[in-house]
Amino acid sequence: MTALLAILSAIIGNKVVMTIFAAVAGGIGLYIAGGINRAKKEAVKQAQAKIAAAEDRLEMNREASAEGRKAAGMTDAAARAEAERWARR
Repeated sequence: MTALLAILSAIIGNKVVMTIFAAVAGGIGLYIAGGINRAKKEAVKQAQAKIAAAEDRLEMNREASAEGRKAAGMTDAAARAEAERWARR
């Protein structure tokens, strides 16, 4: 036990070894932080793509609804009245 403490105190007392250890620990910390940052950026990109896709679907639905009303010969007001009738049921 005494020998182990003597070895540890010699390592801790050695400035070169401690400097190398600190540099390695810092490098590992920076590597992990960079990985987290890359993951966050990828999540933001995926969220932006999902939002764009949802906006496209919404716009296509709006266009399809407008074309459907035109094909049925209904005005917007008539289509709303019809939709309200069905919504009450």
